[in-house]
Amino acid sequence: MIHETRVNAMIPRDRIGVLVGTKGAVKSTIEKKLFVDLKIDSESGSVDIGVKPDSPDPSAALRAKDLVLAIGRGFSPPRAFSLFNEDMTFDIVDLHDYFGKNEAEIKRVDGRIIGRDGKSRRNLEELTGTLISVHGHTVSIIGTFESVSIAKDALEKLIEGRQHGTVYKFLRKKRSQTKKEKAVELWEGQVKQPPKKS
Repeated sequence: MIHETRVNAMIPRDRIGVLVGTKGAVKSTIEKKLFVDLKIDSESGSVDIGVKPDSPDPSAALRAKDLVLAIGRGFSPPRAFSLFNEDMTFDIVDLHDYFGKNEAEIKRVDGRIIGRDGKSRRNLEELTGTLISVHGHTVSIIGTFESVSIAKDALEKLIEGRQHGTVYKFLRKKRSQTKKEKAVELWEGQVKQPPKKS
């Protein structure tokens, strides 16, 4: 199977400085941890990602691309760095898909997702176990595959105009359902274990 050794990402130019970091610290951390080279064009916002020959991870270019895009979509580097964990995934909800170029609608929905003093976003993060960033016309999510999927469901409900309380109720129900399923899996796993011979 051929793995992509070079990929390209585009990020807003006003996020280039964050991606580079003080004295290049953020860029250098990504390069060292994922065995990649980042070539950043500060004029266009284009980031060329190449995998170093000694990389132990065939998916390093794609993982680095997710990290670069996460910073580009408003995550602070420490929050984006949770993507170094292989169990974490990254996804973007583009509000243009819902409202086209209607900036007033996009702004209104951004406000609903963020909430007063960021309260709604914090509640969503807490109830889904994800990290959420609202930046321009995008809402980005970092979390496990399962938690990102649940967060996307919740965001869609808010975008469609459901009340915050209804969405939180849906998330609490989903969370207790997931806990029950995990408990059953654990219990079944223990039951299936053959008894140890003494």
